[in-house]
Amino acid sequence: MTLPKRTEAGCGAHRRSPTGELRISAQARLGALLCVASGALGGAAQAQPFDTPPLPAAPRPLAIATPTEQRLPNGLRVVLAARPGVRLVTAQLLVLAGSEVDPPQRAGLANLAAGLLTKGTQGRSASALAREAESLGGSLDSGASWNQSQVSITVTVGQLDPALTLLADAVMRPTFAQAELERLRAQLLDGLKIAYSQPATLALLATERLLFGSRPYGHPGDGTPASLPRITRADLQALHRAHYRPENAVLLLAGDLDDASALRLAARHFGAWRGPQTGASTTSRSALVALPNEVSAAGSSASRAAAAVPPPWVAIDMVKADQAAVMIAVPLPPLGPDRAAANVLNAVLGSDFSSRLNQEIRIRRGLSYGVSSQLDARRDGGALRVSVQTRNASAAEVVALVRTELDALIDTPVPAAELAARKAALVGAFGRSIETTAGLGSALRSLVVAGVPVSELRARIEAVSSVSADAIQRFAAAHLSAEARRVVVAGESLEFMPSLQAQSQTQTQSSAPRFVTLTPATLDIERDGAWPAR
Repeated sequence: MTLPKRTEAGCGAHRRSPTGELRISAQARLGALLCVASGALGGAAQAQPFDTPPLPAAPRPLAIATPTEQRLPNGLRVVLAARPGVRLVTAQLLVLAGSEVDPPQRAGLANLAAGLLTKGTQGRSASALAREAESLGGSLDSGASWNQSQVSITVTVGQLDPALTLLADAVMRPTFAQAELERLRAQLLDGLKIAYSQPATLALLATERLLFGSRPYGHPGDGTPASLPRITRADLQALHRAHYRPENAVLLLAGDLDDASALRLAARHFGAWRGPQTGASTTSRSALVALPNEVSAAGSSASRAAAAVPPPWVAIDMVKADQAAVMIAVPLPPLGPDRAAANVLNAVLGSDFSSRLNQEIRIRRGLSYGVSSQLDARRDGGALRVSVQTRNASAAEVVALVRTELDALIDTPVPAAELAARKAALVGAFGRSIETTAGLGSALRSLVVAGVPVSELRARIEAVSSVSADAIQRFAAAHLSAEARRVVVAGESLEFMPSLQAQSQTQTQSSAPRFVTLTPATLDIERDGAWPAR
């Protein structure tokens, strides 16, 4: 930046017109601002030396009311997180069934169905739904994940009534028009074609199979290039009939509403909703988590009995891959009181820039621009994953470094200063995330999907703040052991294979195969049974 010359626009320097009128040029105004900023108007600028960084401000209290829950006669739960004075409302209709209910050979069905909810109803075309939502100042969004499918919209309080009309129409009366199905299917297949050429995608697919096998969580929720073409309109309609039912759904509202208004609006738009009369008025939990990919196309129980446990180490050979994708993961049971400890452990390990993995792998050694850990706490069991992008030649070294950091969490308590910093980061991030009604609604949805009482939303900061180093070490010892770890590396295997195989021999004493090498062609994520060795 070039500073204005003091002779023209310095401190106190102005011009007068021929008539004597005082004129201050734009350059002079800029110079005056710079002088104020530098302290020149009051004398020479003085440096402000600090020996230590300023202390962080005290945490702000969580300014939200305890969420409330009501229920309509048809079984629909109505959950409200009131935010008085914020004249916006985020509305979500949540169905407690998602990708885990995909039938055999139909991976991606729930995701495809949710995506089509906003692409046409019995009374509105896709474009009509979009136009009406935009006229209200919002947009309809829909999607599916594990144990959830949802449609949402954010509008001003005054537009909530007509917005719920659109929400109800999308959830209760979708048409799954064939033309829209083909269009969305083509988009998804194009995305998969690109994604499946990336080492990170193949590493994740293999890791999910290692973690969950042929159980519901073990298949790709987005579908596969083989499964998506099999899905028919009849499949979509059957899934909708089976799972989109009021007793299996929750209306989540976050914003400037009271309980009476929330219940009244819910009754107006969803009170007449009834599930199909198929002889069963509810969808049982066991049906929701039935093992959709347990049976292969042949459906043989003998083939299931012969299925071998996948090995804990997998290399995917991608010839000419520019980089390698490293993923190390451990399976987790459904989290209960230990949820807060798991979140803090993840923050210490790799969830942000100051975490151990980022400091060791990126900052100190320069082995990656992208390293992180993720806690995936699903309703029926999830995982802790570490993912790193690195050079092919560095892949085995990165695996060793991640293993060392996992061992350290088991062996040594987290120091007090590090623990306090990571907890402060979590508390701050959570506080910022719920400043908007959309963020507040998302936090509420995560509790509902996990089966956690919504009243625990207000207790989250206290739960995180009270996590001790001992609690983290106990969680690590229970779940992060070497035997529990699954290791996948996708890339040019010639550059990392010998070192990776040597490491695999030290992790487990099991008699089961420890190491398997695959290619993109032999990574058959729909296959039931043993993983083929190349």
